[in-house]
Amino acid sequence: MKWMIASDIHGSALYCEKMLQAFVREGAQRLLLLGDLLYHGPRNDLPQGYAPKEVIAQLSGVKEKVFCVRGNCEAEVDQMVLPFPVLADYCLLEQKGHVIFATHGHHYNLETPPLLQPGDVLLHGHTHVPAKDSRLGFWYLNPGSVSLPKENSPHSYMTLENGVFAWKDLEGVEYDQLVL
Repeated sequence: MKWMIASDIHGSALYCEKMLQAFVREGAQRLLLLGDLLYHGPRNDLPQGYAPKEVIAQLSGVKEKVFCVRGNCEAEVDQMVLPFPVLADYCLLEQKGHVIFATHGHHYNLETPPLLQPGDVLLHGHTHVPAKDSRLGFWYLNPGSVSLPKENSPHSYMTLENGVFAWKDLEGVEYDQLVL
């Protein structure tokens, strides 16, 4: 199964549409969203194309393919307008014998990691910066941000298929990879 993994849409209909175009282009079966879907948050400027109601409609069109974890900008009211679960703090996936702990990153992160075994993966967004690091004995991976990338990183997402994580910009150009 091919997964597309994205984070931090922050209410941008413009970049949500580009993400969904990439989802179709990738031929992925599932879309894992790592939180911060609708609201831009008090620390961020409004992203280009800010239109949360349009993002609701866009994501509702793929609701049967979406898995989502709660970001620090999600609230119970977001669950009232989105047709898929958005309030879980994390979800677990398995790939090639490794646990993938997917979360937003504001609770579980490199400073407060979950209990993982060597080779497992802590996957989160939140920082808006793509990352790949294994200094703590497990992999820390971050797809970056769909709409508000930071530190001169691209508008980006990841794919996961057969134990291979690939980082891509929204045009689909791969710029990094990790094989589990």
